[in-house]
Formats: sequence, structure tokens, C-alpha cells
Amino acid sequence: MERHQVVLYLGALAAGTLAGWLAPAAGPALEPAINPVLAALLYVTFLQVPAADLGRSLRDGRFLGAALAVNFAVAPLVVAAMSLFFPAGQALRLGMLLVLLAPCVDYVIVFSGLAGGSSRRLLAATPVLLLAQMLLLPGFLVLFLGPDLARVVRAGPFLEAFLVLIVLPLALAWLTQAWARRHATGRRFADAAGTAMVPLMAATLATVVASQTPKLHSGLGPVAPAVPFYVVFLVAMAFAGWGVARLFRLDVSAGRAIVFTGATRNSLVVLPLALALPDEFAVAAVAVVTQTLVEVVGMVCYVRLVPRLLP
Repeated sequence: MERHQVVLYLGALAAGTLAGWLAPAAGPALEPAINPVLAALLYVTFLQVPAADLGRSLRDGRFLGAALAVNFAVAPLVVAAMSLFFPAGQALRLGMLLVLLAPCVDYVIVFSGLAGGSSRRLLAATPVLLLAQMLLLPGFLVLFLGPDLARVVRAGPFLEAFLVLIVLPLALAWLTQAWARRHATGRRFADAAGTAMVPLMAATLATVVASQTPKLHSGLGPVAPAVPFYVVFLVAMAFAGWGVARLFRLDVSAGRAIVFTGATRNSLVVLPLALALPDEFAVAAVAVVTQTLVEVVGMVCYVRLVPRLLP
């Protein structure tokens, strides 16, 4: 599964799209399943980060500084420049900002590793990136949208996402690690849980896309104007990540990881926030899912092109 995981993810996206299109009534029923499958995915992701490694990542100042700079300084500047030309419509703009301002913490590790990036460093930095975006995203939204529209994004879903998607999976992962250190049964359980990474990622992608595809039965018109901006972001962040890697004088594998973390966005984690918006902002969630579809194709290209950018 690990050797063919990109094909599996593309298949999961296709299966989710087909299921959502053929059985639109299942879409609303699948939305409550997004948070549980995503929490399970992040649990097995964090399970691969020993607590000691997290401590070491905090002391790896150069890599962590580059990851924070590319995601929370450079990427917002790129988004700010693009936002001058964003399509009209508050709901669409809100969805685009939600997804473009939040760095990915899940499949970025997979694609970075396939391109020779330092997955271990990126994995260890994941909790820091996830916590930072939850703290900074509300401020970014106020800055880009103004306080009136930013108030539409309620604080409750942010707190729920922080507890369900960060605190709970991380605590369970560390408890599992402690169990595995002391008992053979715990080691077997941890090993078995680690093998669930690829199927859980595929299940998450399929669930997310199947739940949102029915909203596109009237066509791609409402979100189509966002697609070129998602493509431009991927192109711009490839060179921006390369520049940050050079600025921080990182080695090749760390530099490639920085390019990937700057380009990939956290559509899966911010989707529950978009789904919690009022009904008149429903297109925001579809804009988030559309970014996932564009990005996965972009990541297939990145796997081939980033090693040429940082040979």
C-alpha cells in the first residue's frame, strides 16, 4: 500500500466523487463522519512521532524556523497578493482564505517523502504547525476579511477542532507509545495501527469528497473561479519554499520538505470549520474540497519536479 499510495489516494478521490454524484442523498449523512476519520488519521500520524522526537523538533531551530516562516509569513504574503484578484462573493473568498492560510499536517509527509524530503523532521514538526495555525488563523481572517465577516467564523468550531484533532489524538498517541514501551501487546497494537495510515488517508479523502460532491449537482460554476488561484499558489510556493530553504541554509532533504509544507494546505482539518458556517456560506466548504482535488494532482507533479528544483 505504501508503494502505491498515490494511486490509492487518486482512486479514493475518484470513488468519493462517483459516490457523491450517484447517491447525493448520502452526502449529508457522511458529513458527521469527517471528524472521526480525520481524528483517527491524525492519531496514527502522531503515533509515528515519539514524544522525544517532538522535543528534538523544538530544538531543531533552523528547520522549525523555516517551516514557520514559509507557512505563516511567506504563504500569507502570497495569499494577500492573490486576494486582490479573488473572485467576488464573500462565501467563496472565505473558503479560499480558510484553506490557503492553513498548512497541511497529513499527506504532506507522504508526498514529501516520495520526493526525498525529510519526512521525519516534518512529522515531528506537525503538532507545532497544527497548533500555530489554530492560533493564527482567526487573526489572519480578521486581517483579510475585516472583523464583521470574520465573526461569521465562530470560535466554537475552532475550539472543537483543537480538542478533537490535536489534543485527543496526540494524547492517545503518547499513551499508546507509553504502553508499547512497557508491554509486547502494546508494541503489537502500535505496529498494527501504524499500518492503517494509508487506508485511513484513503478513507478520509473518499469521505470528504463524497460528502461535498452533491453540493456541485448544479455544476462547478460557483467554485470554478477559485481553481486558477489554487494552481497559481502551487507554482508560487514552489519557488518561495526554495527561497526559504536557501535562506535558512538547509540541507537538500530538509529543503525539499520545506517546499512541500509551504505548498500543501490543510483542507481536511479546516473543512469542519467551513461546514460550521451559516447556510448562506455553504459554497465555502465546496471551495475547500475543490482545493484538495487540485492539490493532489499538483502533488503528483511536485514529486517529480521538486527533486529538480533542489537536486
